[in-house]
Amino acid sequence: MALFNTTLNAAMRGVVYSGVPYEVTVQNLPVPSIINQINAVVRITTSGICGSDLHYYRGVIGGSSVPFTVGYEAIGYISEVRSAVSSLSVGDYVVISDTASHGSLQMETAPDEYFGGGGDLDGLQAEYARVRFADAHLIPVPPNSNTTTPSLEQNYVTVGDIFATAWTALNRSGFEPRDSVAVSGAGPVSLLAAYSAILRGASLVYSVDHVQQRLDLAEFIDVIPTNFVDSDPLQNILSQEPGGATRRRHASLNAKLETDEDILIRQMVGVTRVRGGIGIAGAYQASPDGSGVPCGSSISPNATLPMTEFFSKGLSIRGGPVDPKLVAPELARRVRLIARVEAHPSFITSAVIDIEEAPQYYQAFNRQDESKVFIRFA
Repeated sequence: MALFNTTLNAAMRGVVYSGVPYEVTVQNLPVPSIINQINAVVRITTSGICGSDLHYYRGVIGGSSVPFTVGYEAIGYISEVRSAVSSLSVGDYVVISDTASHGSLQMETAPDEYFGGGGDLDGLQAEYARVRFADAHLIPVPPNSNTTTPSLEQNYVTVGDIFATAWTALNRSGFEPRDSVAVSGAGPVSLLAAYSAILRGASLVYSVDHVQQRLDLAEFIDVIPTNFVDSDPLQNILSQEPGGATRRRHASLNAKLETDEDILIRQMVGVTRVRGGIGIAGAYQASPDGSGVPCGSSISPNATLPMTEFFSKGLSIRGGPVDPKLVAPELARRVRLIARVEAHPSFITSAVIDIEEAPQYYQAFNRQDESKVFIRFA
């Protein structure tokens, strides 16, 4: 069935990055429309501001040209769809997966694109979004959730990006129930990695950060907090886990709060026990400076691995970008957990705002005054 968007050629509000670090604006933008038969247009009801959005905000990651719309976490209702989309209809309530590839094509040679990354895909911090491969990249929400609460909707938004990323980081570490887990950082993804470990039966979970509000959230979900400014996190965890934690997930600041790519690897190897595993998820991307990436060269493309200790312990390490659709069976299970009110990833939420407030909340999020911000559309 074909249904044409009645708002075609109208304007919508969206958050835009124009190449000036630490600055975003809210602008009038054209409402997207369907270009080919496998597209859908989604009217967004809630969008998230993610930690990875700050990489664009700070100018260290971005597209080749500016301006571009930012954001890659959203949920909403399909407002337009064409006949080639077989599994979805107008009015369906869907989470938008943060990545977009070529649908069912299996022999892809290029990395997936991300919404809001400055390429061909517009961002999701806007009132509408066009999804190129609707069948592959829209995640249906259980029908009985059509009249959802804002809190429940925030839970679902995380499935398209940060909850999927956190869950996958744990998978990459080789996690098994009753393992102990150390998580570096207590930002949104790291908190959800710790939460995922608890949901999946970890014996003990440790969280390492320096922001007290975030450590308090970790403690709220029964995670053992460690402030790396106050004490050596490696020694702190080893004093409680003499053999080290079984699994480890990442972050990369030293005690002076300076970026230090090497300390990440040293601590992960140092705190992980013999035959344990390390899972890395996030945004690691060094690139030359450009109009869309004015500070790209400030990120080092390399980190030093303490090879002797890594090898003698028999550790494994795995990382890379996360595509939520590639963990579809587990992703469906997470949606069911949320529908049954057994998982509450929105515990990380600190603010729900109107889109016009986005610039000031980007500033607050960058200062680490907020743990997670959602934009709610009327």
